[in-house]
Amino acid sequence: MSLPHAILTALLEKPSSGLDLTRRFDRSIGYFWSATHQQIYRELGKLEAAGHIRALPAEQPARGQKKSYEVLPAGRAELRRWTAAAQDPRPHRDALLLRLRAAAVVGTAGLEADLRRHLDLHRLQLAEYQQIEKRDFPPGNDSAQARLQHLVLRAGIELETFWTQWLTEALAELPVLEEGVG
Repeated sequence: MSLPHAILTALLEKPSSGLDLTRRFDRSIGYFWSATHQQIYRELGKLEAAGHIRALPAEQPARGQKKSYEVLPAGRAELRRWTAAAQDPRPHRDALLLRLRAAAVVGTAGLEADLRRHLDLHRLQLAEYQQIEKRDFPPGNDSAQARLQHLVLRAGIELETFWTQWLTEALAELPVLEEGVG
């Protein structure tokens, strides 16, 4: 249910075409709510049919021209309703954690390389988030919109910090664990 709301949010930030939305998802929203090009286009059609968005009139109608969309009052109202609604947290599902649990009964052979790979990936993501923070949220950018967007980014930074610390700890424990499992 959240993809249409992610699209409404992105369109309220800036009216865009489907292609522009896809690019923006890849650069920002996609860090915490991913969607394929096809999913975005399908959802744009549903949002338009529901009267939540409309295609902006083209300056020069031409075949194959990108349609840009904007949010209508009904779409803004739907986003307000959804934002204010209560929603329970979802249980976290992570195959790596399940694999570690399985290793407790079958042994840890082969896990070290993948733990190191995960650590490298989380370090890269953390560095990318920190670059975004430095670039997009300099001191003094205190608008309400910037502060809320920065909070979302800070959540990503804190999660990546957690994973890098936890994976470092797991790798330090692994040699001791290998002796006692299997």
